Amino acid sequence: MKKKNWLGFQKKTRLERIDMLKENEIIDSDFENLLKENKNLSTEIAGQMIENSIGTFSLPFGVAPNFLIDNVEYTVPMVTEEPSVIAACSFAAKLVSKSGGFSTKILDRKMIGEIALFDIENFDVAAEKILNSREKILKVANEAYPSIVARGGGACEIEVKKLEEENTSFLVVYLTIDVKEAMGANIINTMLEAIKPLLEEITRSKSLMAILSNYATKSLVKANCELDVKLLGGSEVAKKIDLASKFAKMDIYRATTHNKGIFNGIDAVVIATGNDWRAIESAGNAYAVKNGRYEGLTTWTFNENTNKLNGELILPMPVASVGGSIGLNPSVKAAFHILNNPDAKTLASIVVSVGLAQNLAALKALVTTGIQKGHMKLQARSLALFAGANANEVDPLVEELLKARHMNLGVAKGLLEEMRKE
Repeated sequence: MKKKNWLGFQKKTRLERIDMLKENEIIDSDFENLLKENKNLSTEIAGQMIENSIGTFSLPFGVAPNFLIDNVEYTVPMVTEEPSVIAACSFAAKLVSKSGGFSTKILDRKMIGEIALFDIENFDVAAEKILNSREKILKVANEAYPSIVARGGGACEIEVKKLEEENTSFLVVYLTIDVKEAMGANIINTMLEAIKPLLEEITRSKSLMAILSNYATKSLVKANCELDVKLLGGSEVAKKIDLASKFAKMDIYRATTHNKGIFNGIDAVVIATGNDWRAIESAGNAYAVKNGRYEGLTTWTFNENTNKLNGELILPMPVASVGGSIGLNPSVKAAFHILNNPDAKTLASIVVSVGLAQNLAALKALVTTGIQKGHMKLQARSLALFAGANANEVDPLVEELLKARHMNLGVAKGLLEEMRKE
């Protein structure tokens, strides 16, 4: 494989970066032109996708190079409005790649739907009847969506649970479905609607609702990495990252911010690939409570014997490679092309690895220099833009603002005026 050249990538212009993507054989001529012309979702297509459409809304689209995942090199597309996210993610990925990269494991790739039944005389008898009718129920479910069965997927398992609180009781039927490359909402809901009358008949009960669950505990993905502490700045930094990981397990205030940082990276990739970031965040934050309290999602452990820092992130990751807006939005097509058109499992591995990288970058900054220095630079850049600085004026104005005693819009405008006089 041709060795990729990223020298000075962050300092290039937008068009020069696209040229580098082409030179590194990450994109072809068609997508080179699409990116250079900045072709986005048309208003006509947008109007068919949602109700009351009045236009489209743009967000910055970038890439994070340097990812080595399961011995494959990736340049990861990311869509985010937050500065520093892509730079930090790429920096952490480069550190990890020097230590062998990320390794991932797909623990499962199925989705769950549920039907809540009520007005049941005998819950034990009703549950037994459902389990005894397992094959019939699965057959009805699969007949409702034969195309997914033809692709090797379909409904494959049934579980039953009684839920009871105060004077309210439900018998919940969980249907497990292999949705293959799709996220599967339509597949799952169609199957659930098909078996709902049958379940009511079998149990002589009423159905409250039939709906997919975004708590995708049967679509878990694990990402791991191991770093030589020399790359981090020494064993003391590694020990602090270990402690920071433990702190995020113990304190809900820290855990919330810790996990938000993880999703800075995850959301950016999920949005770029046209997937449902709300479903991914919902599942991830629910999974953070799996031990009975809200905890940080990553685990970092410093091994003094090997002098290595080990990181792990396990998350529900039911992303798709087909369906939704994936085939409609030109930018989403470009994102998949940049990733070499991964299937759903590979994409899930990439996304969870990005989350682990983003967290590493954040923790390293927090336990060393802190984040405020970087944030002040970002604040200065925002002020420079608000003050009206053009592309050539932003960087020198940022440097002047960082030297100033106070930093606000008035100061930025004054400094810009002085610069232009010179």
